[in-house]
Amino acid sequence: MSRIMFVILLAGILSQTHQPAYAQELKPFTPDEMLKVENTNITGITDDGRFVAVTSSSQRDRLGIDHFRFADPTYVQQRTSRLYVLNTENGEQNEVTDGAAVIRASAWSPDNKTLAIILMDEQQVTLHMYDAERDRLREFKPKTDLEIASNTRLNWMPDGSGLMLSLRADGWRAKADSMYTAINDGPVVIQDSENDFLSWDRVWMQNEQSVLALVNTGSRQVTELTDEVMLASLNIPEDESFVAVIQEIPLKTNYTRSDDASEEMMVTINLNDPAVRDTLIPRTEKSLDLDWDPAGTTWAWTDEGKVFIRHIADTAGTEITADRYDFIEKADTTDTTSLEFSFNRWSQDGASMLLRSDKGYHRIDTAGSDMELVLEFPEDEKSEPRLNLMHWSDDDRYLYFTSSARDEWQRGMVRYDIEAQEMETLLIDDQLYSDWNFAEDADVLTFERAEGNQPYEVYVSNYELSDLRRLTDFNDWLSEYKIPDTELIQYMDVDGDTLYGVLYYPANYEEGKQYPLIAYIYENFFDNSFNALANVLANRDYFVLRPSVDLELGYPGEGWVKGVTTAINKLMERGLVDGSKLGVEGISYGGYGANLLITQTDRFAAAINNSGKVNMISFLGDSPKIGTRNYSAAEVGQDRIGQTFWEAPDKYVTHSAVFFADRITTPLLILSGEGDWNVPADNQREMYYALRRLGKAVKWVNYMDAGHGAGLAGTEEDFYHQWETVFDWYEEHFTEEEE
Repeated sequence: MSRIMFVILLAGILSQTHQPAYAQELKPFTPDEMLKVENTNITGITDDGRFVAVTSSSQRDRLGIDHFRFADPTYVQQRTSRLYVLNTENGEQNEVTDGAAVIRASAWSPDNKTLAIILMDEQQVTLHMYDAERDRLREFKPKTDLEIASNTRLNWMPDGSGLMLSLRADGWRAKADSMYTAINDGPVVIQDSENDFLSWDRVWMQNEQSVLALVNTGSRQVTELTDEVMLASLNIPEDESFVAVIQEIPLKTNYTRSDDASEEMMVTINLNDPAVRDTLIPRTEKSLDLDWDPAGTTWAWTDEGKVFIRHIADTAGTEITADRYDFIEKADTTDTTSLEFSFNRWSQDGASMLLRSDKGYHRIDTAGSDMELVLEFPEDEKSEPRLNLMHWSDDDRYLYFTSSARDEWQRGMVRYDIEAQEMETLLIDDQLYSDWNFAEDADVLTFERAEGNQPYEVYVSNYELSDLRRLTDFNDWLSEYKIPDTELIQYMDVDGDTLYGVLYYPANYEEGKQYPLIAYIYENFFDNSFNALANVLANRDYFVLRPSVDLELGYPGEGWVKGVTTAINKLMERGLVDGSKLGVEGISYGGYGANLLITQTDRFAAAINNSGKVNMISFLGDSPKIGTRNYSAAEVGQDRIGQTFWEAPDKYVTHSAVFFADRITTPLLILSGEGDWNVPADNQREMYYALRRLGKAVKWVNYMDAGHGAGLAGTEEDFYHQWETVFDWYEEHFTEEEE
């Protein structure tokens, strides 16, 4: 080769190697990318493990929803996604739906070849059949004048000859529309305590009314099995001789989430002669939380620490834990208490069961004659990784658990050998795992996996997780963007309790430099899961902290100031954060917490309340479409007040930021959606009026076509407008602090 040719060739090589490096400069992750990120969900795997159904949706799929028709039984929100069927053997990926569609339900046939799918055609419910081997989708029209219920479940007959689903009774749509219109539009709306139910509860119950039907998949003939009822669950045995149906019968509006507001009953319907019916369990206030054996002829249940089973032919149940109560000493006392059991799962052959107690897992036969403690919990269980039982092997030998360390990012799957009494690590690393699906008749396992601050993708392997293969790459394009590094931080709150938080680093982080920080709050955070909001803000060169808080029953409002501020202090001690440029924000309960927090401290330069309530008292009744949820949330739910307003009015005042608006010195941006049925914009308006009256810095942006989440749940224009508003808000107030 001549010298000239060598120089030319070398120059070409250098230009080729330099150009890609130049092109590989990472781009910022912005709201544009936030709209495109795909979130996956495994909806089902065939028994032979060959096919897995997966849906995928993006933030863009939730924009443009009509929030004002929420609770209308005749309307289904057009929240779209894409449906794929993946071949686990060769990795082939077929898109079932032609682009985005409203997918309501799906179920694999027993022969592992057909996926039954409920789709929406505008507001029309349609049933489709997808042939996985031929990659062919066709509409399947049952021979009935009744429409399919939009909330139907799909249950195949064990031999694949039929499909059970729910239909709307004749006249249902007209009745439901009349009920909704009467209370939503008037012209006169009358509500009376003489009625057992709130009017909106009656509307909700109308949506749950349906007729259970069996559709023959060959002839398309339809057999109606019930009158119009509220179906809670059903069971079809292997021999297909009957279907056991649990019906719910509401009695009154439920304020306390107690069992006395409704009853349940179980009846069997003879599938050879549907007119033949038998009441197995008459109406009872107890919830019929039953677990059927693989044959579908015997069920188990737990009642006050005791486990019972009953065969379909029996007239009463049998306690299998009788005389099985080991006595254990209570800590720091000489008293003893009997061990309480709960049912966990059946063995594959139905001959034995796995129970759980405070001691560990117990295996017991169905006669209750042979019981053994197969896995004993460690004495200091809280120091060990969290274990969640996912599968019991066909031969009864292995228990498969997900495992997650409590103080570091170490997660995955472990397997316990019952015979050897040994725990074996199958896969533990710093990645995230979710949605484990074990094929019933094959050594195939599908799951979702994410490399920390990355979206989940779908993987497949054998049970031993020694053959991991990735099936999807919906978000590979993110490799071109700046996805921030994350860190698990540990700190103590004011009470000395150890808490954890997730820190997202600025996308262009330089060691030794201090950055503004935004605390993005809700309740507790540990895993470094992908968070598009945090990533967008981190690409503005902010630290984003998701701190955990200890919300004490009766006094939850103290938790944020005790936990959020100490977490920030920890970061300031490390020299990471500019303490003069602190922001705090949250959505929904997080927005409520952010607003309450700034009534207790002046440390923040800017705050944002997105769709969070400000007045606990008015909030009790200002979300009518969700009935009594706000009462129960305050008394026994997330708000953690623990008492009624009339028992502890001072606590409701203490936990309402609007009553302490005069203490707020932090500029507050309020974001709301006019169509928010969860936290109506009227509640947040109270804070805007209060702060304006007090001469405080406040801005209220109310998106007239949006729902819960404000602009993030509005139109695409709302989405971008909200982000620009947020960017401007922080830039303005962080700059002011600097001057």
